[in-house]
Amino acid sequence: MTKTARIGIVGTGLIGKGIAIEVSKQPEMRLAKVLTRRDIGKMSDYPFQDVLTNSIKEFLVDIDLLVECSGDVLYGTEIIDRAMNHSIPIITMNAELQVTTGSYFARKGFITEAEGDQPGCLASLHENVIAMGFKPLVYGNIKGFLNLDPTPEDMEYWSNRNGVRIDMTTSFTDGTKVHVEQALVANGLGVGIAKDGLIAPSSDDLNKTGEELAEVAKRLRHPISEFVLAPKAPPGVFITAEHDERQKDALRYFKMGEGPYYTILQNYHLCHLEVVKTIKRVIHGGGVLLNNGKYPKISVAAIAKQTLLPGEKIDKGIGSFQVRGEAVKIGSNKDHVPIGLLVGAMMKNKVEAGEIISFEDVELPESLALQAWLEIVEKAPLNI
Repeated sequence: MTKTARIGIVGTGLIGKGIAIEVSKQPEMRLAKVLTRRDIGKMSDYPFQDVLTNSIKEFLVDIDLLVECSGDVLYGTEIIDRAMNHSIPIITMNAELQVTTGSYFARKGFITEAEGDQPGCLASLHENVIAMGFKPLVYGNIKGFLNLDPTPEDMEYWSNRNGVRIDMTTSFTDGTKVHVEQALVANGLGVGIAKDGLIAPSSDDLNKTGEELAEVAKRLRHPISEFVLAPKAPPGVFITAEHDERQKDALRYFKMGEGPYYTILQNYHLCHLEVVKTIKRVIHGGGVLLNNGKYPKISVAAIAKQTLLPGEKIDKGIGSFQVRGEAVKIGSNKDHVPIGLLVGAMMKNKVEAGEIISFEDVELPESLALQAWLEIVEKAPLNI
């Protein structure tokens, strides 16, 4: 793109609004349109009233690049599909969409996750450490708190306190979000996971835990995507890697330790403030930072938090009090239902707490997202 890039944003929540503010300050891009499902007449607090639209058609004809951050897998899938039919490149801030339908789009056109959330930050850190000669073994996400089955009362309190939707707050708390993020990292960077559900060690020492996870990766003979529960650590990401033995003395001098494993920490992720970096990357021809790959091996299965009975409805799986998500290997869980597809779903069979929900257990409404997932699995290599 050689002209001023016309940027379209899908979503007007905390992230979408923040991206719009940053885009509006960039001389090489213009905030062209913002697509929202909200009543525009009631959005007097939105800082860019003139670019708001409820019309997908109007939105698509006025943009050169789309940033999708709706937080909605099914809706986002529909929008991206229509945008790709117009040959519009896509940047997402929506890891949940990426691990559900991102591979469908990776086969059709240009789609990349942005820096800002942990997957994009890990992909950027990956490029940096590779350029310095490191050989990554562990792609680590740092999580400060985990409660697999939080109460609605607690989630309502923290939702109100932080100004974040209750479903998002719940998915952060019960681990769904971090499992989604690490599944995306695994697929996008072509690495694996140590086991279904991840190892998820607790730690007060990232260097030590990084070394322990690196040993696991060495035994498995492939790098792994993981997260560490570390309440005292900063809210960032890390990579634990090896390096050329001939650099050992230099790395010791650089305060990286004795080796053979070295942990490189990025002690922040600044969400929407970092998205502009990826927009600039794309408009200057930098290519994909991270997406779910054409042939993913890792998914995020829906795990029952409680006994689910026939006839029970699941309005939305991600962030619900009925299910949570865990990263799993698709090859050994081929009938699992990705948690991103559990929207307006009806249980057909009884599923006990802790069990994975299969396609036999639930009735899903028709959607492009469901069709996309079935196509992803159908076209996957036999050894997935």
